[in-house]
Amino acid sequence: MVLSAASLSPMIALLFGILILVFPRMLNYLVAIYLILSGLIGLGVLAL
Repeated sequence: MVLSAASLSPMIALLFGILILVFPRMLNYLVAIYLILSGLIGLGVLAL
């Protein structure tokens, strides 16, 4: 499986969704990290 920006974003969303179910108090941090990572991937700053 090749990781690209198109396949990485849904995988991060799935992982963070599971973590939010397990640790609901981490919601703010996980959403912030997800938004930062998806922004960097979208801008091409973070290339895989």
